[in-house]
Amino acid sequence: MRFLVDAQLPIGLARMLQQQGHESFHVDDLKMMQTPDREIYAWAKQNQSVIISKDEDFVILHNADDNPCVLCWIRVGNTRRKDLLEWFERLLPLIEEKILAGERLLELI
Repeated sequence: MRFLVDAQLPIGLARMLQQQGHESFHVDDLKMMQTPDREIYAWAKQNQSVIISKDEDFVILHNADDNPCVLCWIRVGNTRRKDLLEWFERLLPLIEEKILAGERLLELI
């Protein structure tokens, strides 16, 4: 799977996904830190990437799209980087399973 990690999440999340065998980018890798959400969404869709974000704007873009890309919407509050990465890594098998089953919006709480 290919993932695109949004700006408010740590670059370490993209690196952890790479270590798990996925193609993964942080928006900073793509020089898109200041890019509007709409353009990030379009890039992810064009490149068949799963967006991982805490930003509700991506949910709005997703819901307005007749053929949306996959969005992992992280709903946990602020947490330490290490705790977030461990939490996400534990959920990764379930996330992969749901994406392969065709789910397009995964709300991670």
